[in-house]
Amino acid sequence: MTKNNTVTITDNRTGATYDLPILDGTVGPSVVDIRKFYAETGMFTYDPGYTSTGSCESAITYIDGDQGILLHRGYPIQDLAPNCRFLEVAYLLLNGDLPNKAEFDTFEQAITMHTMVNEQIHKFLEGFRRDSHPMAVMCGVVGGLAGFYHDQTDLSDPHHRMIASHRLIAKVPTIAAWAYKYSMGQPLMYPRNNLRYAADLLQMMFAVPCEDYVVNPVLARALDRILILHADHEQNASTSTVRLTGSSGANPFACIAAGIASLWGPAHGGANEAVLNMLEEIGTPDRVNECVKRAKDKDDPFRLMGFGHRVYKNYDPRAKIMAQTCHEVLEELDIKDPLLDVAMELERIALEDEYFVERQLYPNVDFYSGIVFRAMGIPTSMFTGMFAVARTTGWVAQWNEMFVDPAQKIGRPRQLYTGPTQRQFVPLDDR
Repeated sequence: MTKNNTVTITDNRTGATYDLPILDGTVGPSVVDIRKFYAETGMFTYDPGYTSTGSCESAITYIDGDQGILLHRGYPIQDLAPNCRFLEVAYLLLNGDLPNKAEFDTFEQAITMHTMVNEQIHKFLEGFRRDSHPMAVMCGVVGGLAGFYHDQTDLSDPHHRMIASHRLIAKVPTIAAWAYKYSMGQPLMYPRNNLRYAADLLQMMFAVPCEDYVVNPVLARALDRILILHADHEQNASTSTVRLTGSSGANPFACIAAGIASLWGPAHGGANEAVLNMLEEIGTPDRVNECVKRAKDKDDPFRLMGFGHRVYKNYDPRAKIMAQTCHEVLEELDIKDPLLDVAMELERIALEDEYFVERQLYPNVDFYSGIVFRAMGIPTSMFTGMFAVARTTGWVAQWNEMFVDPAQKIGRPRQLYTGPTQRQFVPLDDR
């Protein structure tokens, strides 16, 4: 971060002027430093949703939505997803550089050795109703892990923070798989140390004790790629939630549980489920044009899900990789899914139709991921849970970065108060 010039603002009420420093990052928009704005002016800035506010300094992920760019520590997602394993990207996010072979082997071993959870978690699970949403179970169980690793965690100790990070990356897949198994009434499957990260997740979700389960390598690689595509996405709602929670010094498991709760919202992590519901509503390719016309009608409540993105104003770079993954999975499983035909026709229209092109409503990553999960046998209720497994790595990396940031303070957003001014209190008997 470098300081470069100032911007001058004028208070039209008084004529007073204020010079605010401009800070430059290595790439992307500069920011106006308003940390002393209130002290100098007596005013707050107003930015609902913080969409024009830089909440922190970060070196992890960079997005250029206009150009369709997503970089992790400087590496384009188009290079990482096809060529790396998920834990390589996890190492990159946590440590700043891609690992060499020895570093990767050590890191993978550390994660593998932490995949087990305390046996008392069985009893914790039994406290939930069988029809509980898996995200509700994940929120509760991940947060509950704070009770198992509280006194042992000194957040001022970098080694303790590293162990907590490894535990989270390792245990969240186990908890996600167990949440699914519990909802199905099936026996819980333990992690296996001879399987890699994505393959082990598939094993815990779909194996049963009464027969051997062989992980399909194509599906394991597809899931690994999906996890990479969702590993981190800058300062979104759930990441900001993790940072805000962590700013108080809260237990890291509680911080990640807060992120899971934020991700659960349909406007954030539930988008791929909404896409699948939309495709099922359309049903067949011959109804696509009709539904596109309805989507263009502002008076019609029907909406096309999976197009456009709050950040990306160009083609989501993750969507191209996800489309390829979708075809690979369906070909491997020899599935002729009519929903894919609907999706292909929708994609064709979105890339050619003037209405979509003018508004830059390109297919995003959620457009394809729901179809991939469906083909792999993952139910819609688990879609967001799989997203949480991937995003835990990004949350952990952001949480660690927050801790070593010398400018970090406990989060305390301000407000524009529009309620009553001070009123005279009247005792109950006189009201």
